[in-house]
Amino acid sequence: MGFEPLPLLLSMAAAVTPGPSADLAAVQQACLTATQQGDVAQQEVLRDRLLEMHPNPKGLQTVLAQARALMSCGSPQSAFRVLSRYGPNSEERRPWLLLRWEAAAASLDHPRAALALRRLVDGDIQALEQEQLPGQRNGLNQLAYHEAAAGQSGEAAAVLLVGRAGGRVGAERLGRAAELVADENPEQADQWLEQALEQASAAEAWGQAVALLQLQLRLQLAAGGDGARPRERLLRLTARLDDRYGSWQLDGSSSATEALPRSPRDPGGHAAVGEPSSAPSP
Repeated sequence: MGFEPLPLLLSMAAAVTPGPSADLAAVQQACLTATQQGDVAQQEVLRDRLLEMHPNPKGLQTVLAQARALMSCGSPQSAFRVLSRYGPNSEERRPWLLLRWEAAAASLDHPRAALALRRLVDGDIQALEQEQLPGQRNGLNQLAYHEAAAGQSGEAAAVLLVGRAGGRVGAERLGRAAELVADENPEQADQWLEQALEQASAAEAWGQAVALLQLQLRLQLAAGGDGARPRERLLRLTARLDDRYGSWQLDGSSSATEALPRSPRDPGGHAAVGEPSSAPSP
């Protein structure tokens, strides 16, 4: 499709069917066409037109459609403004908050995104563990992400610790929480990493255990420690997993051809062994 000027884009789109919803769809399509053509000036005009439509919305569906149109047109900030024009009732609150979160997240407005998620569960943070957000994203993990991105590392760690999942998921959250508080409280971070290692070991997630030990080593060294214990455990675990790559990283040896590191994803590497049935506790 060749380049189409703005008046023609609008006249073509408006010819679909009459009515407010058709007008909204027409302008949205025109904006998508302008986006495909790389015409930034036309995009801005069409975004402004979308934003000006329905200044006093009468129902939730109109608001949601207008906000989605603005998001697809590359203006999540404007979508958030449109959603703020409407006060939902109790039955409308959930879809309104979900799209409000989506718009704030797309705008990288992390404080507002976090607030929308907290309001979604009326402050019951634990309930977010059962929330699957658009894009198959877990609600609890997303709240922690937004809090951390907003500079609230302690709050983000607290959110992760609310989760009740064990195994790999629980170990991953504990590891992330430890990383978030390591600068402020290295001792607490080390305790959480020990708990994470216990959960990874119980789940026989040895690749994850290696990653957690590497993190523990890095954090202990950053805090001024010698990292002796996690280093020794890493050497023992990677040796038992026949992971020459991990051992090579730790001892720095590369003198002989036989000692060259093997990728963890090559046959025999710890990422390819399919979680061995037996291995030492890290």
